[in-house]
Amino acid sequence: MRRPSWLNRTVVVLTLVSLTQDAASELLYPLLPILLTTVLGAPAAVVGIIEGLAEAAAGAAKLISGRVSDRIGRKPVTGVGYALAALGKVFVAAAGAWPMVMVGRVTDRLGKGTRAAARDAWLASSVEPRHLGRAFGFHRMGDTVGAVIGPLLGLLILHVSHGDVRHALWIAVIPAVLSVALVTLAAERRTTHSRGNRTASHSPAMGTVLTDAQDSQSGRSTPAAVAHNQPLPTAFWRVAVTLAAISLVNFPDALLMLRLHDLGWSTNAILLAYVAYNLVYTLASFPAGVLADRLPPATVYAIGLVFFAAAYLGLGTVAGDAHSWRTWALLALYGLFPACTDGVGKAWVSALVPDAVRGRAQGYFQALGNGAVFAAGLWAGLMWNAGSGQGVVPLQVSGVCGVVACVWMLTAMRGAVRLR
Repeated sequence: MRRPSWLNRTVVVLTLVSLTQDAASELLYPLLPILLTTVLGAPAAVVGIIEGLAEAAAGAAKLISGRVSDRIGRKPVTGVGYALAALGKVFVAAAGAWPMVMVGRVTDRLGKGTRAAARDAWLASSVEPRHLGRAFGFHRMGDTVGAVIGPLLGLLILHVSHGDVRHALWIAVIPAVLSVALVTLAAERRTTHSRGNRTASHSPAMGTVLTDAQDSQSGRSTPAAVAHNQPLPTAFWRVAVTLAAISLVNFPDALLMLRLHDLGWSTNAILLAYVAYNLVYTLASFPAGVLADRLPPATVYAIGLVFFAAAYLGLGTVAGDAHSWRTWALLALYGLFPACTDGVGKAWVSALVPDAVRGRAQGYFQALGNGAVFAAGLWAGLMWNAGSGQGVVPLQVSGVCGVVACVWMLTAMRGAVRLR
C-alpha cells in the first residue's frame, strides 16, 4: 500500500525521536520523588522547588529557541535540545546529592524548552498545510506511545532489579541518547524568500495558511532578514492567548494522581491509571488530527473541552466508588482531551503564521501555555483542601470553566483560523 504523501521521512523520524525521548522521561519522572526523598534524603519541599525551577527553565528556553531556530535552522536547535535532555538524565542517574538532581532536572527541561518550538516549526514546514492536523496528530500519537512504554518499562525494571531505582534511572539514559542520534536522520527543508515564491495556500479546515514570508498586512513577499522580524499576526495572538487562558484551569496531571491517592488508590494502581490515560491519548491523537484537517480546529478543540469538563466534574464527584468502572471511564475520557487539543493547538497556530516565523510563534504559544499550567497548579494546590477537601472544589471549578470555554470556542473562535 502506498504511503500517504504527508507521512514523509521528517514526520516519521521526528515522531520516533519524540517516542524514544518520552519513554526515557516517563520512566524517570515517577521515580524522581523516590530518588530525592528515600534514596537521597531530601525534604518533600525540595521536590516542588526542583520541578518549579525546571518548568521555569523550559518556559524561558521556548521564548528564545523558537526565534533562534527561525534564523539558523530548526534541525540544529532541535538536536541541541534533545542532547541537553539526555545529558540531564545522566546527571540525575549519577547524582549523589539532591543539588545534582536539581542540576540534572533543570538541564533536562532546558533541553525540552530548547527543542519544542523548533521541532514543531520543523514538523509544520515539512507537510502541506492541508495535512497539518494529520502530521501533528501522528506525532502526538508517537510521543504518547513513549509515555505508555516508559512507566511500563519502569515497573519491569524495578521488578527485575528488586526495586533498584538507580538501575532504572540509568536505563532511562539509553532511549534518551537514541533520540539524539535519530535527529540526524531527519532532513530539513529550508524555505527561501525570493520574490516569485508562493506565500499562501488554502486548507479547507484551517483556512488561508501562510507558508513562507508573506507580509501579514500587504500579502507581499519579504526578504528573509525582514521576514524573521515581522510582527506575528493578530489572529495568532488571539488564538494563542485564548488557548493559554483555557490552560489556567487545566492543572498538572500530578494533582489528578493526587486525587486518586486521596480516594484510596495504591501506588501501583495510580501508575496503571496513568498508563491507561496515556494509552487512550495515544489511540485518539491521530484521528483527532485527521478531524482537524476536515473541520475548523476550534470545533475539534471544543470537542476536547467537552471531554475535559466531563472528566473533571466526574472526578470531583466520585467518592466511595473510587475503584469502580466509573472512575476508570472518567480517566479514559480525560485522555481524549489532550488528544483533541494538544496537537490540534500546535497545528492551529502553525497555520496562522508564515514559515519564516513559525519557530518564534511556537515558542511564544508554548511558553504561554507553560505559564498558564504553572498558575493552574498554584491555585488548584492552594484550594485543594477547600470545602470537602481532596480536590473536589478545584475539579468542579475547572469543570464548569471547561463548559464555558467550550461554548466560547464554538461561538467566538470559529472564524479565528482565517487570515484576512
